This record gives sequence, C-alpha cells and structure tokens, in this order.
Amino acid sequence: MEKKVILLIEDNPDDIKLTQRAFVKSNIADKIDLRIAVDGQSALDYLFGLNLKKGTSKEQLPAIILLDLNLPKLNGLQVLERIRNEKSTKLIPVIILTSSKEDADLACAYKLGTNSYIRKPVDFEKFKAAIQQLGLYWVDLNESPSSVTYPSYRT
Repeated sequence: MEKKVILLIEDNPDDIKLTQRAFVKSNIADKIDLRIAVDGQSALDYLFGLNLKKGTSKEQLPAIILLDLNLPKLNGLQVLERIRNEKSTKLIPVIILTSSKEDADLACAYKLGTNSYIRKPVDFEKFKAAIQQLGLYWVDLNESPSSVTYPSYRT
C-alpha cells in the first residue's frame, strides 16, 4: 500500500512533536508520509511547487492537509483561501487543527471551504484519540481523488 502524504502546517514545535507522536501511538505513522510546513508561505510554496530546490513536485500533493490557524507570514485562513482558489489544490481535504476558540474563525474556515474544524485538546490522551479518529477516517476510510481532474461541465 502506498503511503498517503499528509501536510501538517504548524509553527509550534511542541504541537508538531505531539502530532507525530500521536500518529505513532495510533498506529497510523506507517501508513503516511508526514510533511511539515512551519508557516503559511512555506506551505503554499510546497503546494504550488515553488520550492523546487527541495525537489517538490505536483505529484507529491498531499492526500490531506492539517492546518493550524495561527501561523507566521500568512495565517491559516489565508492559506485555506489560496488552496481553495487554485485548481490544482481545491479538492484536497483540509482539516483545521487549531487551539482557536473564536467562533469567527470557525465560521470563516467553513465559509472558505474547510472539510473539518478540530479544536486541539490540551490533554495528550485526548489529542491522541482525536488524531487516531482523524487518521481512521481521513487515511483509512475516506476516498479522495487520486488526481485532481474536473469534468468538462465544472471547468
């Protein structure tokens, strides 16, 4: 089975480690290829192939994106808007994974097209359970288009 690429867009090193650890503890790590972007601009560079020095290409687009909202350079909502406005990325499932409790962030994220909005639990066991459920659904059960193509009536 080919590993699914997951792009984690997160600037907090502790949250990155927690997410990695949760994937390992949930037995999902062997099914994924976790890529990390630490700010909004580097995430867009990766997604749109601008960072060619590191060998990225459009063939390495993620199966899902885990997106924090509070990011340097470009915030998560700006990143989400760009993802949804580009033909090559608009169908990639985007899961907001954030500590924000602002109702305005929640509403805006859904307005911009997020597939899911998850508030990060503070407790590691609850966080691990959330990642495990997320992995079960988005990695094991969800069917995503293998290549982003559009029927002629949706161009």
